[in-house]
Amino acid sequence: MFALVDANSFYASAEKVFDPSIRRKPVVVLTNNDGCICAMCDRAKQTGVKKFGPYHEVKDKLAKFGCVIRSSNYELYDDLSSKMMDVAARFAPEQHVYSIDECFLRFDGFTPDNGWEPYGQDIRRAIWREVRLPVGVGIGATPTLAKAASHAGKRLTGFTRGIAVIDTPQLREQVLSQMATQDVWGIGKRIAKRLSMMGINTAWQLANYSPKAMRKQFSVEIERTVRELNGETCLAWDDTRAAKKQIFSTRAFGEKVTDYISLRQSLCLHAEHVGAKARRQGSAIHAMQFFARSNPFQPDHYYHKSHVHRFSVPTADTTQLVLAATHAAQQIYQLGVIFHKSGAGAIELVQNEFVQTDLFEYSQDKPKLMACMDHINQKYGTHTVGLAAKGIMPKWRMRRAYLSPQFTTRWSDIPKIRCE
Repeated sequence: MFALVDANSFYASAEKVFDPSIRRKPVVVLTNNDGCICAMCDRAKQTGVKKFGPYHEVKDKLAKFGCVIRSSNYELYDDLSSKMMDVAARFAPEQHVYSIDECFLRFDGFTPDNGWEPYGQDIRRAIWREVRLPVGVGIGATPTLAKAASHAGKRLTGFTRGIAVIDTPQLREQVLSQMATQDVWGIGKRIAKRLSMMGINTAWQLANYSPKAMRKQFSVEIERTVRELNGETCLAWDDTRAAKKQIFSTRAFGEKVTDYISLRQSLCLHAEHVGAKARRQGSAIHAMQFFARSNPFQPDHYYHKSHVHRFSVPTADTTQLVLAATHAAQQIYQLGVIFHKSGAGAIELVQNEFVQTDLFEYSQDKPKLMACMDHINQKYGTHTVGLAAKGIMPKWRMRRAYLSPQFTTRWSDIPKIRCE
């Protein structure tokens, strides 16, 4: 059996952990530079405002409902996520962290004495008691059925709120019959639209379709999904998150940028982010694209330019990527342009085991240095160490006007209790 432990409205819930005064209020969390809405608690969703829309368009409406606005506090979210995963890991012999707010637990040869639903409730209570995060638990015979159970616990009637178990054929049919194909893990909008044209509109109809036919018409991944919906485990942990074919880091500036130094620093920062992500998935970069542009809503003065740098030997060494970013900044910068956004992307990636070295060029990579840097950043926080080329206190850094304290990662923000 598998269990999916999923935090409810994670960013918004995390904001309430150390601030009891807002636990009963609608909380809205904004994206980078406070541009769009990225998370809302259940109370905030009742306002009718949708996620991912521009904040400035609904600012007055949210204020009318008394919503608490917060900027994304990534340092706090990352630390609370680690604590949540540590608690969940105690309940199973094997754990796979799928995202910042989700993890799978695998139970081979284990059945709880009191049954799966009470065991799921034990997981929820432990995480709430120790981390103060509300979570849902979905349990099924495969990862895909565990995902379906998690969906049922949150959205379908007839299940205890926050938890659902699919452990019988009857429950499997009951849940899958109420699920749209688009809600099935691994089925996106485009595939769901094609399935609808074939008369397949529910997860139950998909489960009863021929797996081999799905493979012929779509892919082996869809065949695996069908088999998993029927209780046949096909996905290993390594299969659930394939290596990305491209990696990008982009961001709008918090303040207007017109000078070369600021532009170069931003490109170096993005190069550092891309390099860390590439190393994390065991990839090297063969070609990297850098770009910067002005505000697209000012068409009369719109400026956009990109530069592609190709490495003779694929690399994920940050020092090499930053050198490429510096060269790209020289090609992109233009006097008089008010830059609005910049970014960098690895557009050609190759796995480390397939890297073709150059017979005539000595590698400048420093793998031990990169491993040390990644270890420090993983242990103490993403930006603990890095290259000075990205700047120390850049004026263009991300705007977070509604940032809450970093309660667990900054000494000055540690909660203080006064006993009088």
